[in-house]
Amino acid sequence: MATADALSYEQARAELVEVVQRLESGGSTLEESLALWERGEELAGICRAWLEGARARLDAVLEEEEEEEAEEREA
Repeated sequence: MATADALSYEQARAELVEVVQRLESGGSTLEESLALWERGEELAGICRAWLEGARARLDAVLEEEEEEEAEEREA
């Protein structure tokens, strides 16, 4: 299991899929299920942070493009 800081979005998502599959398949003890759930929450947070970061980058680029277009129209 990699640390949260070292996981890419794709790695976190793949591990999250594995966690969900293990939870859905059953057969785990309550303690194992709780540990899986906690790891799943952590992985979901990592994915959410990556997606929010990507969204912020896209928003910044779009805002910059809009500002450039507005400046060109004013010129």
